[in-house]
Amino acid sequence: QVQLVESGGGLVQAGGSLRLSCAASGSFFRIEAMGWYRQAPGNQRELVASITTDGTTGYPDSVKGRFTISRDNAKNTVYLQMDSVKPEDTAVYYCNARIATMLTIISYFWGQGTQVTVSS
Repeated sequence: QVQLVESGGGLVQAGGSLRLSCAASGSFFRIEAMGWYRQAPGNQRELVASITTDGTTGYPDSVKGRFTISRDNAKNTVYLQMDSVKPEDTAVYYCNARIATMLTIISYFWGQGTQVTVSS
């Protein structure tokens, strides 16, 4: 059974920084792409950052230049560094990973979510 466990959420003032972590555990063959999503009340879940196995990253315009995704393959962990945060970044942040549980079996897994609240 694969689990993704997030940490690092909390309350931060506008303009401040926060770092989220997500560690994968359990039995699997390899972790492929990883990403961070967020969902604010009344809104759909949206992608805020993604990273491939070779380290290629992608961001929507809303966070580009402020958020940085990185991964430590040895620790099966992905990070989201959030700088210059804004009140509109307030949401529950979810980790997502595309994982090969067997050589030819690919599944997507979600973390439980961590609340990020930005005060103005």
